[in-house]
Amino acid sequence: MRSSRSQYIRSCKREAPPAGFEPALTAPEAVALSPELWGLRASERVPAKVPARTRPGPRRDHRPEDATLTRVAQALGRVLVVDDDEVIRRLIAVNLQLEGFDVSTAVDGQDCLDKVTDVDPAVITLDVMMPRLDGWETAVQLRKSPGTAHIKVVLITARAQEDDRSRAGHVGADAYLTKPFDPNEMIRIVRELAGVS
Repeated sequence: MRSSRSQYIRSCKREAPPAGFEPALTAPEAVALSPELWGLRASERVPAKVPARTRPGPRRDHRPEDATLTRVAQALGRVLVVDDDEVIRRLIAVNLQLEGFDVSTAVDGQDCLDKVTDVDPAVITLDVMMPRLDGWETAVQLRKSPGTAHIKVVLITARAQEDDRSRAGHVGADAYLTKPFDPNEMIRIVRELAGVS
């Protein structure tokens, strides 16, 4: 009896949930975790299903004239999250989104410079060690341009030496946070730089 129960439990872990029992949407935090952190090996991963649209007809992307609902909350400001590590990038983005920020992401310094004028962020969180264009040079380029010199920059990096901290001041960073970081501290710094009390 005991072995059949354990076999049943093991078989349930490997199979996808029965039809109709899939979660409609995953928690925002779940996308910040790699499948390895969920405890799934590559052979056990089940692709998430995107809920299909249930109503036929054209989609309405505008508010009806007779709508009585008003927007409950406004975004606290825009943040551009720049990190070449997808897990870290998503973790930072999810934490800031949950706090109420409008978040865009970039995969490296060059991608940041390509997107920054369109995104128009109040704050940029910037990793230091990235391919193509590292965080040091990206911060220098942001400060050189009159269109981006006003944007607050938080360097978030594993580099914790005192030389790195002083270099951050020389390249114009407004704050310096070392990995691993406390998400609450990161949120506090971004809120402060964005002028949110």
